[in-house]
Amino acid sequence: MGAGRQLWRGGRARLSVDHGWRSTQFTRSTRSTRSTRSRLRVPQDSAPRRRAGGCTGRTHPQTGAPPCRTLAPAYPGFEVEVESLNADTSPIEKVTVPQIVDSLAALVQGLDKPLVLIGHSAGGVFVQLLLDRGLGAAGVAINSAPTEGVAVLPLAQIKSAFPVLKNPANRHRAVGLTFEQWHYAFTNTFPEEESRALYERYAVPASGSIFWDSALATLRPGHQSIYVNYHNGDRPPLLFVSGEKDHLMPPKVQHSNAKHYKSHTVTEVKEYPGMPHLLPAAPGWEAVADGALDWAVAHAR
Repeated sequence: MGAGRQLWRGGRARLSVDHGWRSTQFTRSTRSTRSTRSRLRVPQDSAPRRRAGGCTGRTHPQTGAPPCRTLAPAYPGFEVEVESLNADTSPIEKVTVPQIVDSLAALVQGLDKPLVLIGHSAGGVFVQLLLDRGLGAAGVAINSAPTEGVAVLPLAQIKSAFPVLKNPANRHRAVGLTFEQWHYAFTNTFPEEESRALYERYAVPASGSIFWDSALATLRPGHQSIYVNYHNGDRPPLLFVSGEKDHLMPPKVQHSNAKHYKSHTVTEVKEYPGMPHLLPAAPGWEAVADGALDWAVAHAR
């Protein structure tokens, strides 16, 4: 599950990466992998809250503060390596949003400290759903997919999602992308050679079910699986981190999502120039990580 792993160990950067509705964990100096999803952070000391700069995802370059404890739980059925998910896609076909969120909620509720919740892409939706339940001390949604009611649909997003949404039968399938499709959606700012290496090592099919449920959520009557109460005044603070060059979840999506929240709780958006959807693996990710976690611990309640 990744519980207790530090983001930095022996000077090597380690982070969790959500590839849309799939993910890996990798170390930049190796090619080892772990199947992971949303990231949960716990300060290693006994204090439930710390000021900005007091707890980071790595040894803080200015303050020298130690890393946070990081939990990277797998989604139900995803407790295997990338190769296994590519060989047997049935876990991807079967998994649902309620299953994922309930499993994450059970983990959070079983811990003795409030957490900073961090999720990328679909993981950003799951962070919002957990916050809506009153869980977490603060949340960070990185290049987040939209929650129910966010109807903005940029052209780049349509092109990125088209391989999954072009066929209604894909709703019950795990849908793989070609390298060209994956490069456009996830790594459009990367050199082709680096992008292809990431694709060949880490890409697995996307959940057609979750893609289609997200696309139809705003059109269906009643509350769907990605519904949040935008008027929930008890929701912990939320930061949207957006990459300027993201094709799959462009900045317009995060700005629109943030504007839907109508309560007095803190909701902010920070956009990073030049960053693609696979922001956690892009050059300069360290500054994004430090900034996001500094914001979270400063606003944590």
